[in-house]
Amino acid sequence: MGSFVKEFKAFALRGNVMDMAVGIVIGAAFGVIVASLVADVLMPPIGLLIGGVDFTALSITLREATAETPAVTLNYGIFIQAVVNFLVVALAVFTAMKGMNAMRRKKEETPAAPPAPSREETLLTEIRDLLRKQRQT
Repeated sequence: MGSFVKEFKAFALRGNVMDMAVGIVIGAAFGVIVASLVADVLMPPIGLLIGGVDFTALSITLREATAETPAVTLNYGIFIQAVVNFLVVALAVFTAMKGMNAMRRKKEETPAAPPAPSREETLLTEIRDLLRKQRQT
């Protein structure tokens, strides 16, 4: 049992797992922000443009409610909301990746400064220049 605990501890504390955990937490927080952006900022004007429709309220009743059972509904408005949420997240991720790729390309395209000449090259250049001067006089 002790080796199992050691193996699990080594796995759980490995850098990749910790990075993934941080990514999941940040992703969950980002999801809340996107949900608010869609529900509170994007959907009200869209609903207004199409006649004040609240997408989350859109549904088709498949079976009316009775005294014993609730109504059975097909909530396609919630699905539309989820699609819009997905599109906003996809656009945000695409934009971020496009920016990162542009920065990476810019970094790769920037030519590195040529290395400084070695001591031997500097001496040979000086000798060459001196020889040229002697020939000209």
